[in-house]
Amino acid sequence: MPELPEVEVVRRGLAPRTLGRTITDVELLDARIIRRQAGGADRLRAALEGSALTAVARRGKFLWWRLADPDGADTGEALMGHLGMSGQLRFATPGAPAAAPSAASEGPASDPLRHRRLSLHLDDGARLDLVDQRLFGGLWTSPLVEAADGSLAAVGSPDALLPEGAAHIARDLLDPAADLPAIARALRTRRSAVKTLLLNQEIVSGIGNIYADEALWAARTRYDTPGTALSQRRALGILRAARAVMERALEVGGTSFDALYVNVDGRSGYFARSLAAYGREGEPCTRCGRLLRRVVHQGRSSHYCPRCQRRTT
Repeated sequence: MPELPEVEVVRRGLAPRTLGRTITDVELLDARIIRRQAGGADRLRAALEGSALTAVARRGKFLWWRLADPDGADTGEALMGHLGMSGQLRFATPGAPAAAPSAASEGPASDPLRHRRLSLHLDDGARLDLVDQRLFGGLWTSPLVEAADGSLAAVGSPDALLPEGAAHIARDLLDPAADLPAIARALRTRRSAVKTLLLNQEIVSGIGNIYADEALWAARTRYDTPGTALSQRRALGILRAARAVMERALEVGGTSFDALYVNVDGRSGYFARSLAAYGREGEPCTRCGRLLRRVVHQGRSSHYCPRCQRRTT
């Protein structure tokens, strides 16, 4: 599943190509991709066709565009998107079909022709395709509400308004308005395993399995350490490690283990080459040389070093 760095790569790719553009047509090929849309396809088309895209923002793994009417007035709605497990937002060259999967990619690539579920046609002739092999992602509209803390709603947002559908999602660690000490205190009030808490999008958003393992390895903390066993200093250290590893991933386009995640140009990210823990079961820890282990904890794989990340009770 694309995590925060991968979704931010997509957002940055969308901004220069969509901002200021008007949606001229919504081409729906599979209605399952808009299953969260109140009122169905007719409502989606009514909200989008003729609307201009005035901002593209992100909180955690959620993306959205702000919408304006033909006179430039805000419509009070946003077009929300989530990539799910395998969603891709890909640009097709005007007048040409989407490109075939890259031969250089590894893994089960989404086919940009067969798995194209919805396309937005823009007034410059470009076509933005939502490609999703597994259909866990989607697009839908949502009314705007005020962020609870009154700060800028998200990365890329012009004000404190955000879609109602994302109002329950916590701020992420790349958000300038994120309060790391408060998030650390929230971690410390829970008895759940620290990795479970990092994956809880209502505590801190955007962190998935990959970056949770990497952050915990960097902070020398085992995945099953209870939140209540953390000191404030240790909890802050974990959050700062998570932010640092995601910033490094962002610099190289995110993490691609297979071709299910690519950017808007169909290119993969390269951070998988720099991972210290995730996916390295049986390989030596780069810090101490002990062989890394993988366990299944609460239905998810966790990768850790048994020497650097000792059990805490």
